[in-house]
Amino acid sequence: MPPSGPFEAVTQGIRVTVRAFYLADQSEPDRGHFVWAYRVAIANEGRRTVQLLKRTWLITDAMGRTQRVHGEGVIGEQPVLEPGESFEYTSGTPLATPSGFMRGVYHMVAGDSGEAFDVTIPTFSLDSPHQPGGVH
Repeated sequence: MPPSGPFEAVTQGIRVTVRAFYLADQSEPDRGHFVWAYRVAIANEGRRTVQLLKRTWLITDAMGRTQRVHGEGVIGEQPVLEPGESFEYTSGTPLATPSGFMRGVYHMVAGDSGEAFDVTIPTFSLDSPHQPGGVH
């Protein structure tokens, strides 16, 4: 299935772009197991150096059940982004339903002032060919 997105949000000069991909080869629809990968690009379009310290995700399935995932950094890293730099990574999530959506925030700190601030991760859809009435 082609990727959904890109979905974008900009907070205080930090642009977050997300694309989601349904992974048919890792999913088992007859067992209620659906898997997506998502690729995230975090670009520092501002004037100050920032560091991503933590993340909080809200993952909602088609039944409206929301799972909150909070943790240190992303993929084991806490990237520092100078002005003009970007960081990309790929991760994934399983759901028990054939569709859903994710959203969240990155908890960051400004390098010069130590000011903590949250950067919005745009809401993005998790679509599969197995959802009833889905658009493909």
